[in-house]
Amino acid sequence: MILLCLTYRIFYTIIIAAVRKEVNTLKKIILTGLLVGTGMLVLSFVVSPLLTLVFPAIVSEYQNPSLFRPWTDPLMMLYFLHPFTTGIILSWIWEKTKGMFKQKEWWRRGAAFGLTYGLISLPGMLISYATFPLSVAMVVSWTVSALVQLIGAGIVLVKIRK
Repeated sequence: MILLCLTYRIFYTIIIAAVRKEVNTLKKIILTGLLVGTGMLVLSFVVSPLLTLVFPAIVSEYQNPSLFRPWTDPLMMLYFLHPFTTGIILSWIWEKTKGMFKQKEWWRRGAAFGLTYGLISLPGMLISYATFPLSVAMVVSWTVSALVQLIGAGIVLVKIRK
């Protein structure tokens, strides 16, 4: 009976420790993801106007109601949710893959991680160009913006989660 109680207590302690560790890891992933998402949103506010200077024709595409919703549409609020969901996903992926990035400096690890995620998203840009009536300039601007945001996100993420 004592052996049974001790065995139960040991397994109980191990299970509780594992659950607590998972909860702490989840909190870390979410909080880091929200910080990374904030950085991505700020970067988008900096990069987007610069890209409209480089590709001025895309401004009229953004104003085309057959392509994009107007900013007055309530669904456009989801635009601001995007960097935060991406930040949380990046944080989770970093937790699972951080051992794969062996660069010496932390910022190089972050840049490599962000670039890797950015390269994974390139087929999505290609399919957007192939299926929607978008200009090459629009898709190139999205690609550049995404890469800048993702590399910045990777750097912020690795700095926080070294």
